[in-house]
Amino acid sequence: MSTWIAIGVTALGCYVVKLLGLLVPAGVLDRPLVKRLAALVPVALLAALTAQQTFADGRMPVLDARAAGLASAALALLLRAPFLVVVATAVVVTAGVRALGA
Repeated sequence: MSTWIAIGVTALGCYVVKLLGLLVPAGVLDRPLVKRLAALVPVALLAALTAQQTFADGRMPVLDARAAGLASAALALLLRAPFLVVVATAVVVTAGVRALGA
């Protein structure tokens, strides 16, 4: 039963956060600082999720094939490769490192 309570509390919390976002006056949203922060928050969240998924395995930090794939993707981005090439490079390098047993 405690799982359903947690689900209910989470759903209610999501609803309240959404409602609070709708109640913010338009004048506040038009400020330059708010616009800059709103543009940067999704990038920061995506970077944090990527780092957590790449360098963590449970509770311990690890360096494995995922880190090699991320490094190859970063290199491809620095070389201005198209997005699909960046993704393919990361996949191939990750698979290659895993195949080598590292």
